[in-house]
Amino acid sequence: MFLALGAREAYVFEQSPVEGPRMNKRLLAGVCLIVIVSAAFAATSYGQEKKGNNSAHKIVHYGDLRWTPIIKGCEIAVVEGNPDIEGQPFVARFHCADGAKTPPHWHPSDENITVLKGAFLVGMGESFDESKLKTMSPGNFMLMPKEMRHFGMARGDLILQVHGLGPFKVNWVNPSEVQPPDAPATTAPRPKS
Repeated sequence: MFLALGAREAYVFEQSPVEGPRMNKRLLAGVCLIVIVSAAFAATSYGQEKKGNNSAHKIVHYGDLRWTPIIKGCEIAVVEGNPDIEGQPFVARFHCADGAKTPPHWHPSDENITVLKGAFLVGMGESFDESKLKTMSPGNFMLMPKEMRHFGMARGDLILQVHGLGPFKVNWVNPSEVQPPDAPATTAPRPKS
């Protein structure tokens, strides 16, 4: 028995005294199966990082979120991860009051947006244009590609969930359009889930 390698294929041959070399298909199938299973196992093992003792699941209760005002009418709470760290997965929530406007801006990384409550009106472009707004309802998802100029407005009490890889930064197209947040009241009611 011998192995012959062609440009694209490997053949296992068995020497026959009458017919000469012939392929042993069972042996070839077995070798191929072993190679495929080994490659699949190696790929899945390589892709999974070993985690320490902190790999248990984590439940974040809505009432435990820490909200920080970011612009007039909107605040952010980081649910998991750190959006400031390069390559770090993160999940954040945005809460905006009815009618709050987010001026045109862009991010250096993709932004994955899911509407949890209210309606998010979103448009593309470098200037806020209400005629370009498209409505996203609860449960709707949108992938905003990195560097895409976009703007938004809340309809109703809005809660968005955003996830992606850090760094998550906001680059305002025209910083003079950004209204700073109101001074937080010491007893401001938290948004309801």
